[in-house]
Amino acid sequence: MAENGSFANSSGNRPFGNQNNPLELLQQIFQSGGGGIILWIVGGIFVIFLIGGMVFTVSPEEVAVITRFGKHVRTESSGLQWKLPLGIERKYMVPVERQEKQEFGFRTSEAGIQTRYDSRSYNEESLMLTGDLNAAEVEWIVQYRIIDPYKYLFRVRNPVQTFRDVNESVMREVVGDRTVNEVLTIGREEVADLAQKDIQFLCNQYDLGIRVEQVALQGVNPPDEVKPAFNEVNEAQQEREKLINQAMAEYNKVVSKAEGNASRVIEESRGYALERVNRAKGDTALFNSVFKEYSRSREVTRKRMHLEALQDVLSRAGKKVIISPDLKGILPLLGSIGGKEVNQ
Repeated sequence: MAENGSFANSSGNRPFGNQNNPLELLQQIFQSGGGGIILWIVGGIFVIFLIGGMVFTVSPEEVAVITRFGKHVRTESSGLQWKLPLGIERKYMVPVERQEKQEFGFRTSEAGIQTRYDSRSYNEESLMLTGDLNAAEVEWIVQYRIIDPYKYLFRVRNPVQTFRDVNESVMREVVGDRTVNEVLTIGREEVADLAQKDIQFLCNQYDLGIRVEQVALQGVNPPDEVKPAFNEVNEAQQEREKLINQAMAEYNKVVSKAEGNASRVIEESRGYALERVNRAKGDTALFNSVFKEYSRSREVTRKRMHLEALQDVLSRAGKKVIISPDLKGILPLLGSIGGKEVNQ
């Protein structure tokens, strides 16, 4: 090597001139016949680059949407595929077999057995106004799949942001049609079902190529600023419900007892009425039978009835004296018998 930094051969000549100038070095290499090797190397690198730009792999859960100069030409399924290199054709991977998820009102920072959430507040998404002019913080998750890659990529400029805007718009409308108590308690499933239907309708209208699979409300709470007042209202409502339940229990006890007594009196009255009716029917049957016999032999029946009446009357009388109507001077007779009964 010469002192000035240039390479020299064994004879001391410098065939490649000044090595500090790359252009002169390349020019002298080509002039000396060494340019063929460099061309082969450059050509090999270029071929490898072309092949690498032509061949690609599509995973099982994705499809590759191919465009040629920006125009959609085909969609490739999973496996080893190819495309024209040098930017003539471009590929866009779309996960059509994977379930995607969008979170509203919160963000998951780390998923796992103990999921951790982002501590930042997302009130611009979750804070909503209910139908009775109360504020509520609504957090929800939407799970969806991409069913049409072409529409998802080319019908809407930003499909993910558009989908999020659709979700917020629909959820605010659904929550705004209901009271805060319905959203917080009994109406949560109804809100989720109706929101899913409306979101899917708008996705079809906008040609997003998305199928909404589930809308789940994660949490519905009053804002932090009004939580104390809201808790007081809930406590008052719970106290009201407790008093109502106690009153209803006392009412049911008293009313049930009164209804039982009424049923008992009614049944006793029915039994008494049945007894009187049956007794009257028996007396009627007896009278009819006696009257029938009397009609057949009136004199005998009259005498028999007379004797039966006397027997009934005399059996209930105390001391009795039976005398002849022709007897005169009853006092000596009474004295002589000493108060004993005399039958004549």
